[in-house]
Amino acid sequence: MLSDTLFRLPRYDGLHQLQRRGDRGARELTTHRLMLSAGGSASYAVPDEETVVVLQSGRGTLAAGGQSWSVARASVFTERATALLLPAGVELTVYADTPLEAILVSAPSTAGGRPVLCAPADVVVNTRGRDVYRRDVHDLFVRDPHGRRLMVGETFNEPGNWSSYPPHKHDGRDGEPVLEEVYYYRVDPPGGFGLQLLYTADGEHATHQVHDGDLVLLPYGYHPACVPPGYRLYYLWALAGEHRQLAVYEDPAYRWVHNAVS
Repeated sequence: MLSDTLFRLPRYDGLHQLQRRGDRGARELTTHRLMLSAGGSASYAVPDEETVVVLQSGRGTLAAGGQSWSVARASVFTERATALLLPAGVELTVYADTPLEAILVSAPSTAGGRPVLCAPADVVVNTRGRDVYRRDVHDLFVRDPHGRRLMVGETFNEPGNWSSYPPHKHDGRDGEPVLEEVYYYRVDPPGGFGLQLLYTADGEHATHQVHDGDLVLLPYGYHPACVPPGYRLYYLWALAGEHRQLAVYEDPAYRWVHNAVS
């Protein structure tokens, strides 16, 4: 059910599961949040799932597959991402020099390949929409040759703006590729909120008030989002499906917005 797709878990040290494949309709994706204090470390490995690790904040070292990378990010709102693509079965160890937070999203995949780092200079920046639905979309692992099933990026909404608008979906009901998706939200300042809408053409609908650190599963249906004036909204998005192809189907009722005069 669309009304049962919000996941909320307090932040505290350790590696913690936010949502799991097989629960609440999730078929593809599992999401973890890693939080470490300065000097802490943690290890992670899944034998049959590909994972993308996205640094949210902090400074430390990522070690996997015989390689290591020094990484740092002050916050998602001030610096571009650093992300690591981790093939199935490859162990990751994270060492924190300062308090560190990262999100790990995984999906079933065959083993093989090597870890690949997406550094801030590698992020592909796209501007989408206009007026009050203008947003910046950062591709981390989307059209690259490295990932097998996952596509991951970040979206940034300025105060009062909408994104995923005009509303789109990718559930295959109109011939588009079938993709499951999750959104992980940050809000600046963190005391604010955003709204995540989900609906289908046959009348199923839900609206979630999302706060800093929340996650919503988007198993099917249209899913526009917005943030009120005075606050910025960020969400990390990750998709997986049978085909690694980013394609969407826009709600025909709202396509006219593209041609509307300001």
